[in-house]
Amino acid sequence: MLHAYPPAHNAGAEWAAHSLLRELAGRGHSVDVLLSQSAAADDAYGIDGVCVHPYQGKADPARWMRGDERADVLVTHLENTARASILGDLHRIPVVHLLHNTYEKSKAWLVKGRPSLAVYNTAWMKADAEAWWGVHRGDRPMPRGMTVHPPVAVEDYQTTPGDHITLINLTAEKGANLFYALAERLPRRKFLGVIGGYGQQIVRDDLPNVEIVPHTPGDRMAKDVYARTKMLLAPSVYESYGRVAVEAMCSGIPVVAHPTPGLMESLGEAGIFADRDETDAWEAAVRRLFSPKVYPAASRAASARAAALDPADELDRWAQTMEEVARRGITR
Repeated sequence: MLHAYPPAHNAGAEWAAHSLLRELAGRGHSVDVLLSQSAAADDAYGIDGVCVHPYQGKADPARWMRGDERADVLVTHLENTARASILGDLHRIPVVHLLHNTYEKSKAWLVKGRPSLAVYNTAWMKADAEAWWGVHRGDRPMPRGMTVHPPVAVEDYQTTPGDHITLINLTAEKGANLFYALAERLPRRKFLGVIGGYGQQIVRDDLPNVEIVPHTPGDRMAKDVYARTKMLLAPSVYESYGRVAVEAMCSGIPVVAHPTPGLMESLGEAGIFADRDETDAWEAAVRRLFSPKVYPAASRAASARAAALDPADELDRWAQTMEEVARRGITR
């Protein structure tokens, strides 16, 4: 039970959810996605073995709550967590929460929703939830939890890098103002801004070295974005993981990032970190990467990091755990 889904909706949370669900479909399980936003899709469609159903009304989930099509497990995230949790409890179907952030509202549903499994997209998020639980719930045991980093397969995103300095999602929170400031300071360098899937976009047309391209489906990012990118900027004020940074590294594209816990976990030693409020440091990092002595080493480090994040083992553990949740059902 999700609000929107690829390929129409291309935010990191939705692609992470799809990467998990398509793994289950690939192992022979029936996976149906019920959308809750009426504008998310007009008709039913399939993607990588996952069947996606458009929103028609509040009664949409009834088909999977009872009878021959009764669901074994409900998977949910973000704004659908409350409703899925209530339906799961009412119909005695285990519920799995996919957690993409550390916001209070998300953690509160670990208590109210009583999930059979909580899936955190990073180790730091799991640790944050455990610390929060210790303060708010005392000795009461937490729901079962596991960490599955947003799966990014190198072969899905690998391409030959281009020559642009790129920012994906032109919001203030993602660092659009820093992006334009760097473009002003480096007028001879080419910049590429990609319209994001959410948030208020900041679009300027007064800089001749900046090209703005439309929101890009995930399955076209390699060809339309990363093939034009020499380095990726990730000056996000908050990033629980930073999926696009990992996607870029699949092609050996170095990433300059603000040191959020998520980006530090995803980029590891391959990351080039600078505080988003220190424009001089970002300019210096970008200029340094254009050195023919620096860029090759940074590119090799990015490629090695992407390879080290091979999702195969975590996906296998995810699938096995989901099968166990389905077999056990509601145990409380």
